[in-house]
Formats: sequence, structure tokens, C-alpha cells
Amino acid sequence: MAALSEAIRDGRVAMIGPIRQELLSGISNTVQFERLRSILDAFADEPITTAIYVEAARLDNLCRTRGVQCGEVDMLLCATALHYGWTILTSDAGLLRCVEVIESNRKDRRKLRE
Repeated sequence: MAALSEAIRDGRVAMIGPIRQELLSGISNTVQFERLRSILDAFADEPITTAIYVEAARLDNLCRTRGVQCGEVDMLLCATALHYGWTILTSDAGLLRCVEVIESNRKDRRKLRE
């Protein structure tokens, strides 16, 4: 959590719509939902182009050929991060496995995580 707080303070956090939806989904308490929605309003959604969606599908296929199942949102996050040159801050073990496969296959060896 400290790394996320630091990244927010430094202006190094970006948002995409599917992540916003994922963060808000499942919050049944209206007050908590509105509180988080309000906090997330500080971050504009970065555009996701058709090329990014196509790259997400390619990355998903790559991971599947390596025996790693990744969710569509995770692959969209990875493709968007590669497109914009972002790093991914996560503790999600499944996403980290996907990132490892993608990083091991990249010719330019650009990292998705620090």
C-alpha cells in the first residue's frame, strides 16, 4: 500500500476504464461504492485503441501457449502498459505470472513491473 500511495503522490498512477470497473464491481454498500468512485474520479481514463485490444489478444494467446491462463482485463492492462510505457504495480499472483511470460518473450526486454 505504501508503494501505491507514493506513486499517487508522485503523479505516476494512470487509470483505464476496465480497471475502474473492476475496482468498483462487487461493492454492495452504496456509501463505500460512492466513496471509492469519488476517489477514482481524480484519475481520467486513458484511451484504449483498437491496436491495444488486438495486442491484448495476442498477449493472451502467448500466455495460453505457455500454459498460463490470464483474464481479459489483465491482458488489456498489460497491453495498455506496454503501449504507454507504464509499469504495473500489483500483488495479484495471477497477473504477475502473466507479466513474467510477457516479459520473457519481449525482444526489447522492456519491463512491465519494477
